[in-house]
Amino acid sequence: MEIKGNVFVVTGGGSGLGAATARMIVAAGGKAVLADVNKEAGEALAAELGGQATYVPLDLLDPASIQSGVDAAAQAMGGLTGLINNAAITNSGGKMMDELALDMWDRVMDVNVRGTWLVTKAARPHLAASGRGRVVNLASDTALWGAPRLLAYAASKGAVISMTRSLARELGPEAITVNAIAPGLTLVEATEYVPQDRHDHYLNGRAIQRTQMPDDVNAAALFLLTQGSGFITGQLLPVNGGFVMH
Repeated sequence: MEIKGNVFVVTGGGSGLGAATARMIVAAGGKAVLADVNKEAGEALAAELGGQATYVPLDLLDPASIQSGVDAAAQAMGGLTGLINNAAITNSGGKMMDELALDMWDRVMDVNVRGTWLVTKAARPHLAASGRGRVVNLASDTALWGAPRLLAYAASKGAVISMTRSLARELGPEAITVNAIAPGLTLVEATEYVPQDRHDHYLNGRAIQRTQMPDDVNAAALFLLTQGSGFITGQLLPVNGGFVMH
C-alpha cells in the first residue's frame, strides 16, 4: 500500500486541494511535482516541502505548456508514477443557463476537459514506462446531483467522469489505472466565494453531517495511487459524506 519513492504530478498543485494533495503525497513518502500556472505559489510550496517536491510551470490553456511541463517533471524526478488531474476552474458559478457567456463556457471546457485530456496524453509514455501508472481525475458530485447555477462546471465534470472510463480501457493494456473521485463541497480557498446557503445545503444533506475537509478527499486519492489499487480502474468514487450515494 506504500507510495514511497513514487513520483506524482499534481496539476493545480500550488494551492487549495492540489496543495493539500501534494502535502499528503510527501507525508506518505512519495514525491510531488507541483504543476501550476501560479509560479509564486508553486515555488513557495516546493520550498516548504523540500527535496521531495518540485515546481514546474503548466498552463492548461496552452497545449505546448502542458507538454513541456509534464516532460520537465519527468526529467527532474527521473520518471513519473502517477498523475492527479486536480486543476480546474468554475468561473460560471452563480449564473443561470441563459446568463452564461459563450467564452466563459468555452474557457471552462478548455481547462477542465481538454486540459485533463492533454495532461494525461503527455504523461502517458512516462506512466507506461513506470510499469504501474496511476491516474486520478478530480470530478465533482455536482455532475451527479445536478447542481443549479453551475451548468458549465457540472457539464465539464460529467465529461471528466466519462473520459475516465474511456481512458481506463485505452490505458489498461499499459498497466495504467484511471479512476475518478467526485468530492462534495470541500473547505478550501477556492470555495470561500460559495454562498452560505450552498454550504448549508451540503451540510444538512450529508449522511455524515460535518464540513468536508481536503484530507477527506486525499485519503481516497492516496489509496487509488498505491500498488494495492492496481485492479481498480474506470471507477468513480464519490467522496462527500453521503450527500450523493452512487
